[in-house]
Amino acid sequence: MIKGYLLIKLVPGLESSALSQIRATTGVLEVNLVFGQWDAIAIAEAKSLFELAKIVVGEVRGIQGVQDTTTLLQGEL
Repeated sequence: MIKGYLLIKLVPGLESSALSQIRATTGVLEVNLVFGQWDAIAIAEAKSLFELAKIVVGEVRGIQGVQDTTTLLQGEL
């Protein structure tokens, strides 16, 4: 499984709605509101990098209120 940490910037005033939709997205395991440069961090998991990209690009980025994302892939040493 591939795990990604999604750093998410939200549109002011649409945070609550966007967070609810992100939490309801298949493949998203956890969503946390944070303070700082990013507004939320989500953890998503998929069977392949292609499937993870579908979650991020096809689902999360299309949610109204999501302004920007950066995805960090979990690695192992």
